[in-house]
Amino acid sequence: MAYRNQQHFIDVLEKAGELVRIKTYVDPKLEIAEITDRVSKTAGGGKALLFENTGYPFPVLMNAYGSEKRMCIALGVQQLNDITTEIENLFHLLSAPKENILDKLKLLPKLGQFASWMPKVKNGRGECQEVIMPQPDITKLPVITCWPKDGGPFVTLPVIHTKDPNTNSRNVGMYRMQVYGPTLTGMHWHKHKVSAKHFNEYKKTGKRMPVAVALGGDPVYAYSATAPLPENVDEYMLAGFLRKKKVELVKCITQPDIEVPADADFVIEGYVDPNDELIWEGPFGDHTGYYSLPDWYPRFHITAITHKKNAVYPATIVGIPPQEDAWLGKATERIFLAPIKMTMVPEIIDMDMPVEGVFHNLVITKIKKEYAGQGLKVMNAMWGAGQMMFNKILVLTAASPGLSVGEESIKDFPINDYLQLAQDVFKNLNPATDIHFSQGPMDVLDHSCSKLGFGGKMCIDGTYKFEEEREESWQSQSGPERKLEGQLYEEMIKNRFEEVKGVNIALLQKEIPCMVVSVQKNRKGHIRELHERICELPQAEGLKMILYVEHTVNANDLTTALWRFCNNLDPKRDHTLFQRASSSDQDKTWSCMGFDGTIKTKAIDNFQRDWPNIIVAADETIDSIDKKWNELGLGALISSPSLKFKGQMYGAEAVAQ
Repeated sequence: MAYRNQQHFIDVLEKAGELVRIKTYVDPKLEIAEITDRVSKTAGGGKALLFENTGYPFPVLMNAYGSEKRMCIALGVQQLNDITTEIENLFHLLSAPKENILDKLKLLPKLGQFASWMPKVKNGRGECQEVIMPQPDITKLPVITCWPKDGGPFVTLPVIHTKDPNTNSRNVGMYRMQVYGPTLTGMHWHKHKVSAKHFNEYKKTGKRMPVAVALGGDPVYAYSATAPLPENVDEYMLAGFLRKKKVELVKCITQPDIEVPADADFVIEGYVDPNDELIWEGPFGDHTGYYSLPDWYPRFHITAITHKKNAVYPATIVGIPPQEDAWLGKATERIFLAPIKMTMVPEIIDMDMPVEGVFHNLVITKIKKEYAGQGLKVMNAMWGAGQMMFNKILVLTAASPGLSVGEESIKDFPINDYLQLAQDVFKNLNPATDIHFSQGPMDVLDHSCSKLGFGGKMCIDGTYKFEEEREESWQSQSGPERKLEGQLYEEMIKNRFEEVKGVNIALLQKEIPCMVVSVQKNRKGHIRELHERICELPQAEGLKMILYVEHTVNANDLTTALWRFCNNLDPKRDHTLFQRASSSDQDKTWSCMGFDGTIKTKAIDNFQRDWPNIIVAADETIDSIDKKWNELGLGALISSPSLKFKGQMYGAEAVAQ
């Protein structure tokens, strides 16, 4: 459905019981973020929050997309898979053979719908321009500061409009903006983004680059700005498709080459001058759950700020998952599943991006497998598909082939049934031959890479194997050769290796031959040495994988351990394969893969980049919110999620906390 504006969306959320109005004063500096962090991590993502008393003339809307239900409300669907089905049907219609005039006539209504989705520039001013600030001053907006080590306040839900100076094609993206003064912010567009390409084209001309930032309006705008669209597809066409009504745009007042949604709450107009010196931006608590490192980015000079009457400032926070952005990512997973499998990887059946993998780090894909080597074909296709190029860990599974492949047919299961998924993947996995490593472009926020934006990847091919893919010299792939011991095995490792602080054997007890080990690393080559010594134990035979995490991480908290592991791993650099003759058959080889998901340092790992800390709230902010909690109307006290992670920090920050 199409929302008239953001206020219409707020009204719908409130009528659905999905919004809480907070009338008590809450400071946009750290306090709003702390409350939102607590609420967003409750069951089901909590409620959307409207902070009405911020010390500014404008309320602040938070956590509006923070649950599956609210994400569906924002996109006007009953469930996210409804959009997947609609896109699939559209692809089938467009790609079907047109054998006669009747087949072609069937397309006419759909072509008419295409036209109705295209954005339209209307004459005159829009609702977003009802009020024009006499002197633009972004510090008069309630721009929030999220975390104590942030470089300052950041605009976190900006819908940023740029144009290619050569083709005049529009791009709508979302890049955070650090506020430095009344008319100056940073413009944090990464080198892989389309707006950065536009900026590079303006560098060649030496001309100022006009930019406009919209905040609010129909909630589909913010989603469309985050969507991984092909470079030549207008984000407002996607918005029109999702809302089933074209987006109406108006020209900016001081940057008339740029158009913005007429129903936006705020519009910040300005320019980026390619002749300016870059500005030092960050750090910033990011969606990885770590602070992204500061770096040099372009300056954005503000020339005008306009807004509608009774405007509401929309914002979000990102940090240790789960957060609101997980649901924006889930929408992308569902919406872009159809185009990927219809155009590039037709064997894909389903795809899942677990919250612990924070988008790019971990992607699970189920395929229909019909021939040997098909998993590798899918791996290469996916790593070449748009923003999937940033994927670090790809896990492949396959649906039932409906025939025997030397053993019983594989049972189908939902891709998000992680227990069955893990059992199936490890059943089919030979650690020595079915884990494939590569290198390529990475998200610049990935701190594990030895080089910014370039690092290792891996594909864990957990599909059933055809005869051509099997290596007879390796121990059977169909599971452990012996029953791995329970508590005895855990205590054996902890007693034998003093650096081991925790062992998670819960997966072994569920017939998943994988173990998580918390280790206090203290010397070069320590993890490789430890992995070899553990694997030399007779009781270890049957294990296929060991994940090593920092000693401060509770190995038995699997969700947290996987989040830390995925963030801290460069798979190509940080893996160790152990292999020896099987004790049950000397003609067979047993192998176990070890992965070092611990913190990397210059002294121990020769890691040359800075390593960021995880994001936690300051003690004084936690205390302040605890004291005013009963005034907020949010029910019983929710403890700060940061308390769980205080002990997982390191260095000077850990001492300070």
